[in-house]
Amino acid sequence: MSLFGLKFGKKKLKEEERQLQANNRDFNLQFEYANNSIKTSKYNFFTFLPLNLFEQFQRIANAYFLFLLILQLIPQISSLAWFTTVVPLVLVLAVSGVKDAIDDFNRHKSDKHVNNRPVQVLINGMLKEQKWMNVQVGDIIKLENNNFVTADLLLLSSSEPHSLTYIETAELDGETNLKVKQALTVTAELGEDLQKLTEFNGEIRCEAPNNKLDKFTGTLTLRGEKYALDNEKMLLRGCTIRNTEWCFGLVIYAGPDTKLMQNSGKTTFKRTSIDRLMNVLVLVIFAFLALMCLILAIGNGIWEHDKGYYFQVYLPWAEGVNSAPYSGFLMFWSYVIILNTVVPISLYVSVEIIRLGNSFYIDWDRKMYYPLNDTPAQARTTTLNEELGQIKYIFSDKTGTLTQNIMCFNKCSINGKSYGDVYDMSGQRIEINENTEKVDFSYNPLADPKFAFYDHSLVEAVKLNDVPTHRFFRLLSLCHTVMPEEKKEGNLVYQAQSPDEGALVTAARNFGFVFRARTPETITVVEMGETKIYKLLAILDFNNVRKRMSVIVRSPEGDLTLYCKGADTILYELLHPSCNSLKEETTEHLNEFAGEGLRTLVVAYKSLEEDYFQDWIGRHHEASTALEGREDKLSELYEEIEKDLMLLGATAIEDKLQDGVPQTIETLAKANIKIWVLTGDKQETAMNIGYSCNLLNDDMEDVFVIEGSTSDDVLNELRNARKKMKPDSFLDSDEINIQFQKSSKNQIILPDEQANGVYGLVITGHSLAYALEGNMELELVRTACMCKVVICCRVTPLQKAQVVELVKKYKKAVTLAIGDGANDVSMIKTAHIGVGISGQEGMQAVLSSDFSFAQFRYLQRLLLVHGRWSYIRMCKFLKYFFYKNFAFTLVHFWYGFFSGFSAQTVYDEWFITLYNLVYTSLPVLGMSLFDQDVDDHWSMVFPQLYVPGQQNLYFNKVVFVKCMLQGIYSSLILFFIPYGAMYNTVRSDGKAIADYQSFALMAQTCLLIVVSVQIGLDTSYWTVVNQFFIWGSLSVYFAITFTMYSDGMYLIFTASFPFIGTARNTLSQPNVWLAIFLSITLCVLPVVGFRFLKAQLKPTPSDKVLLKIKEAKKRPPPPSPKRRLRRTSTRRSGYAFSHQHGFGALIMSGRNMRPKSPFATTGTFSPNSDKYKHKGL
Repeated sequence: MSLFGLKFGKKKLKEEERQLQANNRDFNLQFEYANNSIKTSKYNFFTFLPLNLFEQFQRIANAYFLFLLILQLIPQISSLAWFTTVVPLVLVLAVSGVKDAIDDFNRHKSDKHVNNRPVQVLINGMLKEQKWMNVQVGDIIKLENNNFVTADLLLLSSSEPHSLTYIETAELDGETNLKVKQALTVTAELGEDLQKLTEFNGEIRCEAPNNKLDKFTGTLTLRGEKYALDNEKMLLRGCTIRNTEWCFGLVIYAGPDTKLMQNSGKTTFKRTSIDRLMNVLVLVIFAFLALMCLILAIGNGIWEHDKGYYFQVYLPWAEGVNSAPYSGFLMFWSYVIILNTVVPISLYVSVEIIRLGNSFYIDWDRKMYYPLNDTPAQARTTTLNEELGQIKYIFSDKTGTLTQNIMCFNKCSINGKSYGDVYDMSGQRIEINENTEKVDFSYNPLADPKFAFYDHSLVEAVKLNDVPTHRFFRLLSLCHTVMPEEKKEGNLVYQAQSPDEGALVTAARNFGFVFRARTPETITVVEMGETKIYKLLAILDFNNVRKRMSVIVRSPEGDLTLYCKGADTILYELLHPSCNSLKEETTEHLNEFAGEGLRTLVVAYKSLEEDYFQDWIGRHHEASTALEGREDKLSELYEEIEKDLMLLGATAIEDKLQDGVPQTIETLAKANIKIWVLTGDKQETAMNIGYSCNLLNDDMEDVFVIEGSTSDDVLNELRNARKKMKPDSFLDSDEINIQFQKSSKNQIILPDEQANGVYGLVITGHSLAYALEGNMELELVRTACMCKVVICCRVTPLQKAQVVELVKKYKKAVTLAIGDGANDVSMIKTAHIGVGISGQEGMQAVLSSDFSFAQFRYLQRLLLVHGRWSYIRMCKFLKYFFYKNFAFTLVHFWYGFFSGFSAQTVYDEWFITLYNLVYTSLPVLGMSLFDQDVDDHWSMVFPQLYVPGQQNLYFNKVVFVKCMLQGIYSSLILFFIPYGAMYNTVRSDGKAIADYQSFALMAQTCLLIVVSVQIGLDTSYWTVVNQFFIWGSLSVYFAITFTMYSDGMYLIFTASFPFIGTARNTLSQPNVWLAIFLSITLCVLPVVGFRFLKAQLKPTPSDKVLLKIKEAKKRPPPPSPKRRLRRTSTRRSGYAFSHQHGFGALIMSGRNMRPKSPFATTGTFSPNSDKYKHKGL
């Protein structure tokens, strides 16, 4: 039975192993597996009110106001009308409740949309359309091309040869390239025969639901035979079927048990550091309130004992009060009610409104709108804005976040000549931009129209039949594992395992060597308009050790040639000695390419003799069929034939960064923000991107690579790195080492340590697994946090979250995680702030994020502009709010000493009710929504302005104490100046005005004008709205005061408006206005003086920057020429292919070929490439 969203009854046992039968719902129901319905909402119609109120009263302040309301309903101690608390409390609960209801309604809507998607389910031998939520474990469902995968399925059969199925995993890992899955042979035979599928009664035993995207183990038992199941046979929820007409799958995990939902992690309630600080401050204020009430209660007891007892004829004690101590006890609670405005409930209403307003600014910011896919920035959470102004660490995914996952053939070196740069008439290299003339490929009808190249000399070399150039592009068109698809003649689409391969083949295609078709034995290439069919004799496959791949082909003329491409460091060892001079020239070009952050490959060839090749291919066949040591034998044969290669040149591919990434990273680094890249990619690729986007550079003292394969190795590498960065950190006198000895490890907050230079750290996933172990995590966090940049490669989604958690645990810093795939979800949820990149890569990260936008470059605007403004506004708001309420409330405290501690209020009750709700609410909201110390332009030009937020300088405990002291000082002035001015005073006509009502009016008028002047001093940026709110609030005060104190109101509501005529009698006297002026001067002068002297004598770094900005505005500097961020480096990319080892054998076997197309084969491929397969771990 579900009550208030909580399940009661017998507890479900933890699942150890999953057992199910195909097409047998009765059998599967006994295990009570979850169905395919998902639920992300918190409430339903009946549980909303009780659950929401229960959550809201967990806030200390709300519970406190409820307690106050109960006190006000007790007549003996009630010194204020009940409505002074009920109205604001109901308002706060209503505003928060409506906001929660809207959020939950949207979650319900999203759940309903997903749960009601249609899918074809096999029921009683027929395909019936069902809603996703009604699908159950053990059902067989049919999916068609471009369908979303409904649940985690075991692939049974498909329309493709050998039951291959192509999927896009954008929702899971942000990758847009295709991957391949293959069904078991025994189930592939089922095809689309509904009779056979209905009779299929295989029994599955597999692992319990878990969040490992790359791993699945299980067995299928069919007709007494057992078959092993692995991840290659699974289609996961969140994927999309591509290039496959249909496929059938058996539901293994449904709904919340699917790997996608298991990876979505637990949604934690995120609170800002200011929220946490406010909870502490509220407790401090409660203690201060209790102290004041205790002093006044003791004062009352003494006064009643010494004077009140003998004065009862004139002032009788309240009913039931029979002693001075009891009177003091009741007065304690009366003063709790009166002085409760030190923590006014309107504080929380205002905070919610300010956060909501600043969230709208993010939604409305046109400079964060991405027109290409119509994506605006979105603040998905409205409670974290000010924390955006305090970020110290950014954890970023790489693929799809920093990069576009698009590769472009950028430059190449052929026979010692470099191509790709553009020169002007004087021989000076010019920068390529959108106005640069592109090469015209119109002479080639099969060219890819999207391909762009700017160096015309390369096309001329091709047209002039330059032999090395032709051989270079022939190699690129033959030596690869790309699959072509040609549904209409001439309309070629390449499906590559990795985008790099696709870029190289597309380049060859445009320069006249068009890879047109492939079969297991042949490759068809259109060379300069002439179709040639090469016999494919062998593919020497890529692996992580070889870091190269080769093909052996026979040309139509009968020539035998081996074509090879690979990492420069490997291929240079295999070259013929005659290539030495060419090798030097090519090395220079490689250095240039790598200096620009391009991914480089070296290409070479070798002509083979017929006799030697026949002998070699025989031995190759033997090795490939050997039962033992097959891999080693093949490697030896590959080494043997790949010798004495002739160097052709090198290629340089640009892994296109998202626009503005290097500039954004450079700007964020100036704001003292440390960036960590957490990626599933391999080390070379990750470091390459690190250099190309300005994270790593050659000016760094060192880049440490942590790749130890044992716990001791990793520990030594980390310690050696720390010893180099800060040798003193190993001394016993080191501050942190002393701290270690004093406290337990769990409670340590590590201070920032300064290294003796600028360093980077690269750590691989397997080393990180050791480093995250309990006894080494401190070493990791100390070493890593000294580095300016940290890159973690080959990491799993769980490790991403663990790294973020580690920094949160040991550093007093605010963290932000940014990513675009389901593998980033746990990291996004773990960080203080989660940002999702929305776009073509799937929406899973966005759905779990607090903020989202389409491009990484918008992050600098989110933090440096919106985040900084939100933080400053919130801090100013809190400082002013606490000040004005201390000044307002403590006047009651001083008045107690002059009123026999009788809990009489200084002000009119209506003024107390309206002070926070009407008179002072709008001016402070105006400042908190519109204020900016500098505009958005200067915020970006001077990122140093962001630093005070990281150090929490604008609002902390010290600042709070200063506000408190200022409030106490102002309250003294606001009580004693009107008291002195009124004492024994007469009007100009000789009548007395030294009465309580005149004093109350004067005190409240002084107070309101003083706090209005104070907000004027706090406002940096004046708008019409600010002016209107401040002057309007004062006008409303006087209008309401004169109305409420008028004769008419007194006659209508005699009991409610006793201050008849006070306003016109008191405010018409010059001495009253002089006293008001004196109060304002005495309250404001110390503040102005202190701020002036502080700025002159002890300016903060922000003050210095603001001064620079003022000077810059007076004398605008000439516009700086736009520069392109480049780096120079002697480091070459160690880039190796990212396609999956073993794919060469798959091509040669023809199992992925589909002989349907009249033009070519149309298989597509992208299995879980080596590069990407760790992306979704």
